[in-house]
Amino acid sequence: MKETVSYADFDKVDIRVGRIIEVEEFHEARKPSYKLTIDFGPEIGIKKSSAQLKLESNKDELRNRLVIAVVNFQPKKIGPFTSEVLTLGVPGSNGGWVVVSPINDVEIGGKLT
Repeated sequence: MKETVSYADFDKVDIRVGRIIEVEEFHEARKPSYKLTIDFGPEIGIKKSSAQLKLESNKDELRNRLVIAVVNFQPKKIGPFTSEVLTLGVPGSNGGWVVVSPINDVEIGGKLT
């Protein structure tokens, strides 16, 4: 069984809605990945993320898509790239990850509560 987390711990995690504005190949990554540029609105701004979405989605499917991401983790260096946010995903049917996305058009920057 996984370790339990208190609500106070969860409340520290800042999860926001963003819109992918650019998708690039990430050839240096060990697993099939893209470099994403995501707009989180005026409060958070534009951030970069590495995401292992390549086996489940192509660049055109991801561009302009709303995503959910953790915006307050420390940046993580992945090869030559620094991932500033953690784009959330779930396992897909092709062995990759499927991005978590709102089903309705919502305002970017909105915080999960």
